[in-house]
Amino acid sequence: MNWLTRFLKSSIGRKLLMALTGLFLCSFLVVHLIGNFQLFNNDGGLSFNTYAVFMTTNPLIKFTSYGLYATFVFHAIWGLYLVFENKKARPVAYAQVDGKANSTWASRNMGLLGTIILVFLILHMAGFWARYKFGEVPYTMYQKNLNDNDLSYFSFDGSIVNKMEQYTENGIEVTIVKDLYHVVADAFQQWWVVLIYVLAMLALSFHLIHGFSSAFQTLGLNHKKYNQLIKNIGIGVFGIIIPLLFATMPIFFLFFNH
Repeated sequence: MNWLTRFLKSSIGRKLLMALTGLFLCSFLVVHLIGNFQLFNNDGGLSFNTYAVFMTTNPLIKFTSYGLYATFVFHAIWGLYLVFENKKARPVAYAQVDGKANSTWASRNMGLLGTIILVFLILHMAGFWARYKFGEVPYTMYQKNLNDNDLSYFSFDGSIVNKMEQYTENGIEVTIVKDLYHVVADAFQQWWVVLIYVLAMLALSFHLIHGFSSAFQTLGLNHKKYNQLIKNIGIGVFGIIIPLLFATMPIFFLFFNH
């Protein structure tokens, strides 16, 4: 195990772990974004609520989620540790060289951006994930006519054992499900909550613009034929499109979904 300890203490080892965990989290963002598109379905939250049940009950997803949580924590703590180590190694910042001339604002403030994102994630998980798993979340009953696909829904005041129950009766498909959708919708009716989410997505944008391409450089995947493509994906997809789409969700509920 001495080789592993030496590797983790080395500069390249530290950066490699940040790169690998960062790219894994980038892939999670894509999956999470696709799943959250269910919020835009015009079905009173049925699609999103059934998606939430699947994500929290499927054994494979649940197992993967534990690795995801561990990766989040490791990436955040390790990133802050690297920032601390870098500052300790250079107590007088840029005493002889103008750092701004050789680096971007995002690269110089990855620690700050990462901290903002970490605080946001804690608030996000407490407001939705923890409440869904451990708090009180209402149930909603959806009734879908299988002949004409007419859908109606209303609050369910009874109780069920699981997060969701489905059955068909007289041509009506009935779904009783734990209603995370309306928890989300209610939260995003508050302008200050929406503002926090938008600002967090702005921080995520700057974080990814630098972090995505930097991860490929750390892994040694540098080639003049592909460098520009990687940079464009980092800026266009992960730096702009993904944070922008996440930000449209709270904005949509605040202004267009009443």
